[in-house]
Amino acid sequence: MKACSLNDFMAELTPWLDGDHIRKVGLNDKGHFVVHFTDGMKNVYDIDDCNREQVKKVMQDLKAKGISIE
Repeated sequence: MKACSLNDFMAELTPWLDGDHIRKVGLNDKGHFVVHFTDGMKNVYDIDDCNREQVKKVMQDLKAKGISIE
């Protein structure tokens, strides 16, 4: 798991924001953001500078870009 700020998370994720790379995203039972890639890899992020509503907004934005949300 990687701890990061919301800005760092978005900067890291931006190059992969399409259905060719990301299969789905979601929150695990601990509230960590989980990204499942199409190659079977998975990254877990503890975004430590925002609240749950901000994370939900990010998820809505990703869904609008065509990424599956779980």
